[in-house]
Amino acid sequence: MKHKWRRFQQSYVWYSFKRDPVAVASFSVLFFLIVIALLAPVIAPYNPYDMSVIDIMDAELPPSWMEEGSRDFIFGTDIQGRDLLSTMLYGMRLSVFIGCGAVLLQAFIGIVIGLISGYAGGKTDAILMRIADVQLSFSTLMVAIVISAIFQVAFGVGQYEQMAVPLLIIIIGVAEWPQYARTVRASVLGEKKKEYVEAARVIGLSPGRIMVGHILPNAISPVLVISTIQVANAVMSEAALSFMGLGMPVTKPSLGSLINSGFEYIFSGSWWITLFPGVLLVVFVLVINLLGDWLRDVMNPKLYKG
Repeated sequence: MKHKWRRFQQSYVWYSFKRDPVAVASFSVLFFLIVIALLAPVIAPYNPYDMSVIDIMDAELPPSWMEEGSRDFIFGTDIQGRDLLSTMLYGMRLSVFIGCGAVLLQAFIGIVIGLISGYAGGKTDAILMRIADVQLSFSTLMVAIVISAIFQVAFGVGQYEQMAVPLLIIIIGVAEWPQYARTVRASVLGEKKKEYVEAARVIGLSPGRIMVGHILPNAISPVLVISTIQVANAVMSEAALSFMGLGMPVTKPSLGSLINSGFEYIFSGSWWITLFPGVLLVVFVLVINLLGDWLRDVMNPKLYKG
């Protein structure tokens, strides 16, 4: 373990990271946000799921520094009387979980299809890539809106609320796999003609072992870059769906559902219900995208300067 850490400290990735203040700042902010999201049940002043601590009479209280604010609620309360800070922490926790789950699903589907398509070639490659082309012709939001709407009509809103988290992970994951498939396929096409792959064939290794054990490790770098960006895209997709009422229900707060619940009250004076979750969402997505841009530059061998 120590040997691997020393090798990492001597790598170009670590050298580049230390010399890039934007990457260091982005990583620090992202690490902080993820930690407080994961520790929401511990550090949040209130539990937004515990109805015994929620009083509807506290609804729409402004932040504590305003004239009618309360010291008990630093960022104010939402339309249900829930502490906005606590609800934001729990909401970001849920958004991160959905985003990471969706990325894992789309990466798994895309990597498997990309490996098979690039290695097999011929008709298999043509069929799989045409399927990917058809999938890419539909936007993520369009696919998600159709599936969410059909599910709500078929099974009812109550059942949808119970299945909202896994359903959103599946919807966003299935809608975005072609990004991975195309990238992995391009890497496989470049790797499968190299000598180490030919040697693996000669000694009788199965295509599955060659793809997973030999080609995939050499094609994983662009996957890491895509995954960084896709987490931000998945979180934004969840927020957009929740804002349109097709994502997380109000009873299970995510950043998108919080923004949606307060949007109709923003012009009546309760601006904080939408503003604070919106700012948190923008900051979270921004730092992920900045890290993704840095990682893309580092992983690009054409930009390597020794």
